[in-house]
Amino acid sequence: MKIVIAPDSFKGSLTAKQVAEAIRTGVARIFPQVDYELVPMADGGEGTVQSLVDATQGRLITKTVHNPLDHGVKKIILGIGGSATNDGGAGMAQALGARLLDAAGNELPLGGGALDRLDHIDISGLDPRIQATQVLIASDVTNPLTGKDGASAVFGPQKGATPAMVEVLDQNLHHYAEIIKRDLHQDLEQVPGAGAAGGLGTGLMAFTNSQMARGIDLVVEFTKLKERAVGADLVLTGEGGIDFQTKFGKTPYGVALATKTVAPQAPVVVLAGNVGQGIDSLYGKDAMDAIFATPTGAKPLAQAIADGPHDIALAAENVARLIKAVKN
Repeated sequence: MKIVIAPDSFKGSLTAKQVAEAIRTGVARIFPQVDYELVPMADGGEGTVQSLVDATQGRLITKTVHNPLDHGVKKIILGIGGSATNDGGAGMAQALGARLLDAAGNELPLGGGALDRLDHIDISGLDPRIQATQVLIASDVTNPLTGKDGASAVFGPQKGATPAMVEVLDQNLHHYAEIIKRDLHQDLEQVPGAGAAGGLGTGLMAFTNSQMARGIDLVVEFTKLKERAVGADLVLTGEGGIDFQTKFGKTPYGVALATKTVAPQAPVVVLAGNVGQGIDSLYGKDAMDAIFATPTGAKPLAQAIADGPHDIALAAENVARLIKAVKN
């Protein structure tokens, strides 16, 4: 018997690797002698770097830098989830050598609040090596830069922006996109993913040699999930919360779609810390087969986090008990 365990992290609680190990702990109480494939996953948001490092036996290198041209790398996978900005990647562009200038030729201050004064963009100072470096943008959302689904409207309030601030930021990002279109000849405002990470998707596409991709697709590729799932009899995945939005690029749905292509007979079971609305849309012949909440009863958040490994293992054990009963 072969069991693939490929969860995302439980945000603020456990890394994807820790979740995978907790699931294995529970399942192994019932199936101690089976072949386990642990594949820590992510979708371009929080935990993507750690998941890729864990899955590929890589290593983390920490340095203080002002651009991405460290160690001579020519290909970068850049996860752009969980930013604290709403400036369309303008600050990143300035850090890389681009000049964002007002009508008097003065450099704009950092932040999205000043973008309404942007008059023209000067990229003559960009290091030429930037264009020789391929950037794969791993995004877990498909939001455009502006509008009701844009960076300001969707992510601004998460970062403390009031409705009035959201309106100003959205107008500023629209102006920013218009200047990019005029000076850099790129129309990015409504491109899916342009609004990711407060609009960093836009900045990356405008100022670097980059390609937008769904984060989950990149992680599936680089972790070799499909190859490792060949011959699987059961797939277990999960993340901290699951609802109808999971279908739009989140890890559990991506894991289900990927593994079903190579192991269509293997049930895909999802474990989640919170099960929200609309999960009926996640089920299907080529998608998920069952979804279970992991918490053992109502409890304060701090206690739920502390109980995470135990509760995940217990839920996984109960899934394994059901699978064994059906097989017998």
